[in-house]
Amino acid sequence: MTFRPLAAAVALALPAVATAQDVPRLGAVVVTATRTAQSPYDVPAAIDSVPTPPDGTLDVNLSERLQSIPGVTARDRQNYAQDTQISIRGFGARSTFGIRGIRLYTDGIPATMPDGQGQVTHFNLDSAERVEVLRGPFSALYGNASGGVIQLFTADGTEPPTYRVGVAGGSNGNLRVSANARGVEGPVDYNVDVTHFRTDGYRDHSAARRESGNAKLGWTIDDDTKLTLVLNAVDIPDAQDPLGLTRAQYRADPRQVAAVARTFDTRKSADQQQAGVIWDQRIDASNSLRVMAYYGQRSVTQYLSIPVATQVSQPGNAGGVVDLANAYGGGDARWTWRDTLAGKPFELAAGVAYDNQHQHRQGDENFVGTALGVRGALRRDEIDRVFNVDEYAQATWRVADDWTLMGGVRHSDVRFRSTDRYIAPGNPDDSGTVRYTATTPVGGVLWRAAPWAHVYANWGRGFETPTFSELGYRADRGAGLAFNLKPSHSNNMEVGLKLQPAETLSAGVAVFRADSDDELAVATNLGGRTTYQNIARSRRQGIEASFDDEVARDLHLVASYTRLLASFRSPFLTCVSAGCRAPDTPVAAGTRIPGVPRGLGYAAIKYGGERGWQATLDANAVGATPVNDLGTEAAPGYALFGLGAGYVFDHGPWRVNTFGRLDNLADRHVIGSVIVNDGNGRYYEPAPGRTFLVGVDVTWR
Repeated sequence: MTFRPLAAAVALALPAVATAQDVPRLGAVVVTATRTAQSPYDVPAAIDSVPTPPDGTLDVNLSERLQSIPGVTARDRQNYAQDTQISIRGFGARSTFGIRGIRLYTDGIPATMPDGQGQVTHFNLDSAERVEVLRGPFSALYGNASGGVIQLFTADGTEPPTYRVGVAGGSNGNLRVSANARGVEGPVDYNVDVTHFRTDGYRDHSAARRESGNAKLGWTIDDDTKLTLVLNAVDIPDAQDPLGLTRAQYRADPRQVAAVARTFDTRKSADQQQAGVIWDQRIDASNSLRVMAYYGQRSVTQYLSIPVATQVSQPGNAGGVVDLANAYGGGDARWTWRDTLAGKPFELAAGVAYDNQHQHRQGDENFVGTALGVRGALRRDEIDRVFNVDEYAQATWRVADDWTLMGGVRHSDVRFRSTDRYIAPGNPDDSGTVRYTATTPVGGVLWRAAPWAHVYANWGRGFETPTFSELGYRADRGAGLAFNLKPSHSNNMEVGLKLQPAETLSAGVAVFRADSDDELAVATNLGGRTTYQNIARSRRQGIEASFDDEVARDLHLVASYTRLLASFRSPFLTCVSAGCRAPDTPVAAGTRIPGVPRGLGYAAIKYGGERGWQATLDANAVGATPVNDLGTEAAPGYALFGLGAGYVFDHGPWRVNTFGRLDNLADRHVIGSVIVNDGNGRYYEPAPGRTFLVGVDVTWR
């Protein structure tokens, strides 16, 4: 992959500057970077907004919406017992389940727990208006695990009301059925959606079903006051887990399943309900107040493939069945002041956030007698609690017509407490507490070099605590959780150029670097029991580029490219041999961080307007991805092509969107995602070969 085609395209577009208007189009509006509505063109940070109308895709996985954003690696794992695999500029790549290192939000409500562990299974794309992605230093203003921020926004109700039913299905038994209603009734607007999805899975033992619902209700009390209620629920019963494959297994048959997955019937069930309320109050022309509160419950039961002998003989083993009962909630109160300072526009936002997670964690044996994959005797029982109290402030000041300054600071106080309720011979009391605090300042500047060119630079400090899963076991095998682990701190720098040389053309380039101290890495991985250690120094640096242009009427070109080098900068020891109980194998400084591809590329050309024929040709390219800390194995890089076509009928109150897609046109066998540092060497999760999808969305206005 190379940057030259994109650079050439931008260069060819620059002559259009002579005819461009003095003030370019606003385009999308974002709020994640500044907490108030801004054009991303005027924000001194790397931020993208992706609209999410139904567009001829399966519309089930968040990865479908993030492909065009540079710096973001989003992989559909073809495994609904795990979550979508997402990393931003290499942060979050070590996660083997869920999403870590990135802050996640829906309508301002956290989808990341206070310990930094997040998930997006309840993100409802069918009712969404847009997804915003913030990369770089300013994400630190969102607190713990802020290598980046992803926020989904549900659309408001519409006038006149619209009702939509959609069906899409295709290869591997994929089926999505959805229904959406949005409208306005007096002072109340609503957007209600229900979605059913099921799949047989590309690989054996990977069938899944997901039922989800989302509702957003807004009540305009008066001209200055609005109350918004957000409700969502998701149910995933017994999603089968095919586990990863070794390189030899993948080459022999990419659709096969690891034998132990069938032996222990590996699977996961998850059930979540959540409610949030947001109060927006304009106090006067300059002052406003926003108060948010939320509460939710999430239960997870997962059957793992821990061998019986390991469960019986290994002291302190927590068994092969994980049972989590979570209650969580919190709130955020923010005051915003907009006026002038020294005669120039000035905006200040200050607030306090509180988040709390109360988890009852149990572990059971996954056998009873000779029967495997069934729930047996209790091996772990503890109450885990983590909460944070954060204060933050950020300001934006347009000090001159051509210059804007933006800065902020956040103080985070994150506290963990574990109460062990299972104490037995060989399993001592693991109770304990730990507290992590950090102050993370950020600052940036934007220079309007010309109406069509904005230059920006920023710097910030970020931090990331271990999650409760990473604290679960001590590397020295002593009593208590791994409260000796330290949080990772990072220095983040970014310089970028944003271009809008024509009404329909935008492009951008960003160069970034993040140096981290005390990066977390695997110490040991034995019998399903993973322990972690701190690595002195690591670095992530690279370049991102994007291009978006309506090259002709109804013909739209989108492209992005990322070059990223993520590496450990300090040597350390890790475990690689079977039965290793203490790190004994050296990892050299300069070794690449696993899970991070060196290059990412995306391009799509789309034809079509509001009605009539639609067509899309797109390409995704991913570089080779190391899978372990030693760098001895890697998933090969690949390039995949997709083709979509459809026809939109729009007559009177009816709009019918018919569509079809072919993905992986060349029917290539590739590794779609990886399981970093898997203790059994099953690093690889294959992606499907050529697949098809057909569907129809019917809207009545």
